[in-house]
Amino acid sequence: MNISRTKKLVTIGMLCALAYVAVVVGRVPLVLFLKYDPKDVIIVIGGLIFGPLTSFAIAVIVSVVEMFTISGTGIWGCIMNIISSCSFACTAAFIYKKKHKLSGAILALLCGLSCQVAVMMLWNYLIAPIYMGYPREAIVKLLVPAFLPFNLIKGGLNAAITMLLYKPVVTALRRSNLIETEHNSEKMRINIDVLLVSLLMIITCVLLILSFNDVI
Repeated sequence: MNISRTKKLVTIGMLCALAYVAVVVGRVPLVLFLKYDPKDVIIVIGGLIFGPLTSFAIAVIVSVVEMFTISGTGIWGCIMNIISSCSFACTAAFIYKKKHKLSGAILALLCGLSCQVAVMMLWNYLIAPIYMGYPREAIVKLLVPAFLPFNLIKGGLNAAITMLLYKPVVTALRRSNLIETEHNSEKMRINIDVLLVSLLMIITCVLLILSFNDVI
């Protein structure tokens, strides 16, 4: 095994560990009984660095470990976690791979957000009654008031946090000599506009979370 492949595996292993930690310690109530965790931020960063297959691999590994450790929803919950993470992260990573610059990253994250919302509306309708134990009629009544805002806020937070963290994470990995410079030759700099938009998205999402939980 060559050195670059070893470094890539080490980096992916680190990202898997960070994503799992994000699940364990980062869960917060979002909409009704639904909880947000920031693991998709780590998963999509892995995909932006190495490609969509890396996002898929991290999503599967973390979801399976989660199923055997802290999750109470079994195999169906694991499948839903994989679909949710991949619809966001793999979509974003695929588009960014084709358009490897700042505008491409913004477009990629927005497309990932849109794809996740659409896919999870369908899969919540199809699968949620099975693993949640609710009749389908009850799930249908929850699609717009619960699942739709949940996925919109979740995707918005993930996109905004990714824009803030991607460049610092890549810089740290380069300085640690874990990724090669040529793999990340894009000129994606955190400028003031990106910073302000990301912070505005995060503040908006936080206010929505607080309002859904009757805090404000």
